[in-house]
Amino acid sequence: MNGPFDFTLAIGDDALIAAQRLAEWTSHAPEMEEDIALANIALDQLGAARLLLTYAGELEGAGRDEDALAYLRDDREFRNCLLVELPNGDFAVTMVKLLLLAAYQVPLYTALAGCADERLAAIGAKARKESAYHLDHASLWVKRLGDGTEESHRRTQAALEQLWPYHHELFTADPAAPVDPATLRADFDATVSAVLDEAGLTRPEGGWAPAGGREGVHTEELSYLLAEMQVLHRAHPGARW
Repeated sequence: MNGPFDFTLAIGDDALIAAQRLAEWTSHAPEMEEDIALANIALDQLGAARLLLTYAGELEGAGRDEDALAYLRDDREFRNCLLVELPNGDFAVTMVKLLLLAAYQVPLYTALAGCADERLAAIGAKARKESAYHLDHASLWVKRLGDGTEESHRRTQAALEQLWPYHHELFTADPAAPVDPATLRADFDATVSAVLDEAGLTRPEGGWAPAGGREGVHTEELSYLLAEMQVLHRAHPGARW
């Protein structure tokens, strides 16, 4: 990433793709209350994405608004982290993914709320409150699943081992950005470690650290996600309701 535009686009893409994945749980969650909760979290992520992509378009100065950035870019033009584009998997995978994402977004938006860029500061001030709820929700579920039955513990530990390598990409240093992601790792580590300890889960150590999302190099999963997300807009360009 390089400068405010790239940074704003990247975290906007994170929120947008996270929203799309979470929305896939609609009518498929394990209980009705959770169905509503995940839909609301998806809407929170979408709201943050709209604000960030609108501002990214203004920073770019090329005439692209939030819709153009969301619907008219191909996968190689997206800058989201790989974590958010991975398939939902089972419920444990989704909750561990949400835990990792929210534990990053809370300190991110908190730092943004105090940055010199007034627009990003306003977005951060709004989004950090929503992300704090996302973190609380995911933490409660990870503890419940990790400290539950033998099967729920097994699945949650497997989800953690599957997803853990992908969190490293979130903290790639970028001193030119309004908030350097590398400065957020300590808060992330403290938050996640406390949840895992209470859940009785073992934190994976070292190993593979996949990356590339910030440079537009993605898994094949993003192409399928975008095909579904963008089909209506691309089929009816310029349409207005």
